[in-house]
Amino acid sequence: MRIVKLAGITGVLALLSTPLAAQESEYSWQPDRPINIIVPWAAGGSTDQVTRIVAPILEEALGTEVVVVNQPGASGSTGTRAALDAARDGYTWTANAIANNATYSVTGLIEGTSIEDYHIYLHVANAPVVSVNADSEYQDFPALLEAMKSGSVTVATAGVNSSGGMALASIKQQAGDELAGARMITYDGGNPAVIAAASGEAITTTQLAVEQAEMIRAGRLRGLAVLSDAPLEFEGVDPIPPITDFISDFHVAKDYFGVFIPAGAPQEVYDTVDQVWQDHVMDSELLKEYAAKQGAIFDPSYGDGALEKAMPVVIDEACARVERGEAVIDPSEIGIDCSQ
Repeated sequence: MRIVKLAGITGVLALLSTPLAAQESEYSWQPDRPINIIVPWAAGGSTDQVTRIVAPILEEALGTEVVVVNQPGASGSTGTRAALDAARDGYTWTANAIANNATYSVTGLIEGTSIEDYHIYLHVANAPVVSVNADSEYQDFPALLEAMKSGSVTVATAGVNSSGGMALASIKQQAGDELAGARMITYDGGNPAVIAAASGEAITTTQLAVEQAEMIRAGRLRGLAVLSDAPLEFEGVDPIPPITDFISDFHVAKDYFGVFIPAGAPQEVYDTVDQVWQDHVMDSELLKEYAAKQGAIFDPSYGDGALEKAMPVVIDEACARVERGEAVIDPSEIGIDCSQ
């Protein structure tokens, strides 16, 4: 399996670089060839990071190679479409923030798709952080927000459908003022967007904490606010204040990430992965360590429980598209009610 070494999680990945060990298994599905997980974003970003923690756990349990394939483009829709277009035999999965997979059709990026096209396996929730270059003149979030109203603030994200892009849109929508001075610059993934802000190519980024953690720890970025109703704490960093400290009525829904198996495969595939998730992911020490170090929330689930957890952020994102004029279809067409 190809491993991308990432600063700060290299130690965690090193723990996973053990020989593939097929186990005597009671699972009904025993795959006889490698499984591909398509990550529709560039290497090093939030989805890529956590998928490369989960893949070896699945490898050992299933007794077959699990290959992480990066296929970025079009706000994650290129790789997601490739997974949906692949044979429905259980050997091609995808990984993402669940709100993306659930809303691609709302924005017209993938016609006719919805969350019903997948069996869902969640592992962590992530929170976007508003950060600036360490040398920035903006010392706190109110100062940056004021500049966004009238100045020229470049914001690095992985695209309009990325967590960073949706975070910026949410800030614009909920700040109570039109932030005309905030101008998004898009990159092929969260990691390049964070590097752009750290290098001074962009003034700020709104990508996820897990993508920014090392740059914040190293003093190259300064976290001003986390899109949460509680401070964000992770190893080696002073707590980052919640955005509700500055915008008291800011609405926050947990941004869940996971791996998704397209519907239509043999039932034994889903039955097996359900059990693997229960046996090996639900209490994974490796995932807990990753979350604590990178600023994620360890909160795994699968099946109906996963869908129930994820629906608040799915509804938020789909309906926000309508409010911002970005929707090409009404979310009700894919079973999302925005009237509640």
